[in-house]
Amino acid sequence: MPDFTWLPANQATVEDVDAVFATSGAHKCRCQGLKVPGWIWRDTTQEQRDAALLEQTACGTAGPTSGLIGYVDGEPAGWVAVEPRENYPRIWSRKQPWMRMDPELEGVWSVTCFVVRTGWRKAGLTYELAQATVAYGGQVGARVLEGYPIEPPPGKTVIWDEASVGLLQVFLEAGYEVVASPTLRRRVVRRSPA
Repeated sequence: MPDFTWLPANQATVEDVDAVFATSGAHKCRCQGLKVPGWIWRDTTQEQRDAALLEQTACGTAGPTSGLIGYVDGEPAGWVAVEPRENYPRIWSRKQPWMRMDPELEGVWSVTCFVVRTGWRKAGLTYELAQATVAYGGQVGARVLEGYPIEPPPGKTVIWDEASVGLLQVFLEAGYEVVASPTLRRRVVRRSPA
């Protein structure tokens, strides 16, 4: 991997965020899948999702922000969403009990989405972004970092929409540990920040 750096999105530019999100399905979703209370495609417009991401990243302000922008040799190349779990209303409204594990646990920050810009894929960037969540979690005072990755069966692949939550190996390499395996492919992982 060439030189990797990262910034909280509020310290990045709107242009950097837009460059990363001009990518495949991320262009439509704009990292709103777990942020909007209803069904994202039925209950929101593209303009609403665009505006919501801009507001949530809070570029050029003191924050708070909703994620990190990763840079490769100074070029914006990836995104990882990480913020307090309570900022994700759909985690709490879904019927799956694994999305509401330990509701009384305080200081949980959820790592919910990875986006890698076209041209930087298959270069290990998600591993770098996952590691950045650990350093960032320590900076912002998170007590627990929690992710919801997919672990495909041996020899199987996943489609982009599934992989956007992260693959299990990516989290394990960053020091997360599996705390639940609620389905054949879904894992819940946690770690304390550095």
